[in-house]
Amino acid sequence: MDERENVPQRPYAEVIDRLRSVDLRPTRQRLALARLLLEHGDRHITAEQLHGEAIDRGIRVSLATVYNTLHQFTSAGLLREVVVEAGRSYFDTNTSDHHHFYNETTGDLHDIPGSEVSVTSLPEPPDGSSVARVDVIVRLK
Repeated sequence: MDERENVPQRPYAEVIDRLRSVDLRPTRQRLALARLLLEHGDRHITAEQLHGEAIDRGIRVSLATVYNTLHQFTSAGLLREVVVEAGRSYFDTNTSDHHHFYNETTGDLHDIPGSEVSVTSLPEPPDGSSVARVDVIVRLK
């Protein structure tokens, strides 16, 4: 039996380690928002939805801080931002290669495995750049 199995884990250890692994200091607000985002499996969430969840759980945080934190997490690779239309973004905790169905009526966003979409050709990118990834959003009514 491994001795570490008997050692109690410090609270939030996994989330703290995840933030530190991408060079983000685990501040109180980052830690609280990361727990809401990352401890419940893959999900798509808007900044407003996350702000509402935080307030419901007694986490005092401004909407501006939620936006800033989501963008920091995205820049660090913890999230992907999915822009479905001008002014409407979702933040996706699933950072693997995949695409999305977007229901324009309900606003629901659902994953499509990357292997289920095939892009057969792309135009040459401008000089000095390369394609980082292709995001496909299939719009539903």
